[in-house]
Formats: sequence, C-alpha cells, structure tokens
Amino acid sequence: MLFSEIIGQQEIKTRFIRTVSEQRIPHAQLLRGPEGVGKLALAIAYAQYICCENRTATDSCGVCPSCAKYRKLAHPDLHFVFPVIKPSGKTSCVCDDFIADFRKMVLRNSYFGLNDWYASISGDAKQGLIYSNESEEIVRKLSLKTYEAEYKIMIIWLPEKMHVTCANKLLKILEEPPEKTVFLMVSNAPDEIITTILSRTQHIHVPRLSDDEIVQALLKNDELEIEPDAAKYAAHIANGSYLNALSVLNEGDENKQNFERFVLIMRLAWQVGNKKDHASLKTLRKWSDDMAAASMGRERQKNFLIYAQRMTRENFIRNVQQLDLNYLTSTEAEFSQRFSPFINERNVEDLMREFALAEKHVEQNVNAKMVFFDLTLKVIMLLKR
Repeated sequence: MLFSEIIGQQEIKTRFIRTVSEQRIPHAQLLRGPEGVGKLALAIAYAQYICCENRTATDSCGVCPSCAKYRKLAHPDLHFVFPVIKPSGKTSCVCDDFIADFRKMVLRNSYFGLNDWYASISGDAKQGLIYSNESEEIVRKLSLKTYEAEYKIMIIWLPEKMHVTCANKLLKILEEPPEKTVFLMVSNAPDEIITTILSRTQHIHVPRLSDDEIVQALLKNDELEIEPDAAKYAAHIANGSYLNALSVLNEGDENKQNFERFVLIMRLAWQVGNKKDHASLKTLRKWSDDMAAASMGRERQKNFLIYAQRMTRENFIRNVQQLDLNYLTSTEAEFSQRFSPFINERNVEDLMREFALAEKHVEQNVNAKMVFFDLTLKVIMLLKR
C-alpha cells in the first residue's frame, strides 16, 4: 500500500517518512484516533516504506520485490495481530487461522470497521478477542531472524481487544524488543489498553478527515456512482470518518435496525410515561426481552447502545437549534424533527449516562435481561422530565 493511496493525513505521512530518512524509527508506535480515518492503511504504508528497496522522498517505489509482496500483504517479515472469534468447538485459535480472510478484507477496502470484520468471519453475534495464546505466536515470530528485509514489522490492529495475559507478555517484548523490530499498534479506543503498554509506545494521533478530503475520495471511488451533492451530504454526516461516509451512502442493515430499535423504545417509553399506556408497557417488556436474546449477541447489543448515545446527543443538538453541528441521515433527521423537543437540558445527561452504563454492563457480561429491562424503566422516567 502506498501513501498516495491513503486519503489525506499528509502530516502523518511526512512524519513517518522523516523517521525513515533520519534512521530514527521508534520501535513501538501507537496510531490512535477515530474509526475510519485510515490508521490501519497508514500503518501498512509505513511498513512498506520501511522495507522498500527503492523508496523515494515521498513514497515507496511500488515495484521492487518487497513492494510486490506488500501489495499482497504477504511479505515474510510483515506480521499481523487482530481480534478473532473462536469457532464453536475449538479450544483455541490464533490470528494465523484467519490471516487469509484478513488479507482479503484489507485488500478489498482498508477502510473497514470491527463489525465488518466480525461479520466476515462469523455468522454469530459474538465478541472477538486477541486470545491469550496469541502471545506465544508473537514471541515465536519475533524470535526468528528477518527473511528479506532489514526490519521485522508487527502490526497489531485493535490492541484494546487483547486478553490481559497476552497484553502482559507483549509488555515484556516491548521492554526488551528484539533488534530491528517495529511494533505498529492501531487503536480506536486507547483508553482501554493497559497503561503499561501505553507508557511504552510513542503515540501518534490520527485526526479526522476534512469534508473536502472525504468528498474527493468518494467521487474518485469507482464502485460508487454518486453526484457531488450526495458526496457533500455524506461527508458532513460522516464527521471526519470515510467509513461513516460509506455507511451513510450504503445505509447498512444494522444502522437501519438500530434506528428502528431506537424509535421503538423512545415512542413506547413516552407513551407509558405520559399516557399510562399499559399495552405499550407490555410491548416495551417484549422489546427488552428481544434485545436480551442470545441471538442478538453482545456485539450487536453494544452497537445499539452506542448508537442510542449518538442519537441522544444529536437530538439534543437539534433541540437547541445548532443544526450545523448535527450529523443525522435524512431518515434520522425526519424522526428527530418531531422527537428532539423531548431531549432537553433536564434529561440529556442522565439519558447518556444510562445508555453508557448499559453498554458497560453488557461488556461485563451482566445479565442482559436485567440490563435492558432496567434501561427501559429509566428511559420512561427520564422522558417525563
């Protein structure tokens, strides 16, 4: 992957190129920032530039034997670690069990999200993890001598998903890294990484993309046939994430489902709280049971609760007439035009707190029926304010 193929982020590209030209490549770097801004693509392009045999002042050559292998993500000195979902019936699994799928995913479109990855490797709505036995694979790979390049490079995508045992073993390698080894960690949520790893990495904040950068990328995408006005609309809603812009244009099934779930809980909660509608209370109870069902899975439950926090914020922004700061799709905006007055300064903070608390409890494997039924009762009371 070439730097020129990555949307924007020129300051980060220049920084990476300078570290190579000055021969001052940090052994452990953490690329942190929102999802969908090109962090993984930057890490791969940086790794390719480090190993390129005929690099220029601005990019890899793209044609040398090393670059040819990077084009397929098959260079023997490039290693990947990423969260996976353990197949049913297996006692253990490692990233190499899924490496072909991961390469295919990245090569198709390097701007993808965690949920896209999980959906590609599992039909179940389970939470993925970098399992504890992955640490043995990391140690084994890094103990070997380089095959072709000067450096061994390990890209760890989403280290926040790493099991604590694996994280602790990784810490030992970071403290005493093998010679000519580079760790590039790519994180959406660095606050969830253990502090001892954070303190041993050089942090690189990857900012949100500008609307103009997203518009240009959308218009250049051969798989999309859109007008400039549609591209501008998607870029504004995306809030600096190319992945979000693609999601707005594609209107993914999960976004539609989360929108419908949010509309349902809010309408039913308002009817119960303000009209004493007992039929709606029964429907609301069924809603909470459906959300808690095993078929939903914790990942989809968390995704809904994250979506609900976003919609709560956006409706409050709309209520206080700050429309320039609104990031709603046309369908969401149509609903919010009528609903936003019910999200106000008297309840917005508590609503956000309850959705966030429910998300935390789901993450901690608290009984889902209790979590969602308690949440519905809280929403009923808060919408009465």
